[in-house]
Amino acid sequence: MPHDSHLVLVVDDERPMREAMVAALEQEGLRAVAVGDGREALDAQRDGRLERCIIVHDLRMPTMAGWEFREEQLREPRLASIPVVVVSSYANPRREATSMGALAGLQKPIEVEAVSRLVARACRR
Repeated sequence: MPHDSHLVLVVDDERPMREAMVAALEQEGLRAVAVGDGREALDAQRDGRLERCIIVHDLRMPTMAGWEFREEQLREPRLASIPVVVVSSYANPRREATSMGALAGLQKPIEVEAVSRLVARACRR
């Protein structure tokens, strides 16, 4: 996949949610791709398949939860600087985002305009 500094990586284990988020972001004029869990996200970033400016990541997933993903991401200097937006139906995603050092925490279903503003800020569009 070619480099695109404004690519949004969506990470969610629920296919309908992934597809809806990608479609909504693309409708806002953003490029977005999705993977099914934190392990896939890390693998894609490590091998350079995905050059992204921001990651929109679910908290609760069976293979690798958002907390585990963030810990792994922060251990790798090349990946640590990529901003993460935590999304969840969890009671307080903002609190979780703060504890993980994420850019923001948003309640599902996400407000695409809010993500778009975060992308503009993080990616300096």
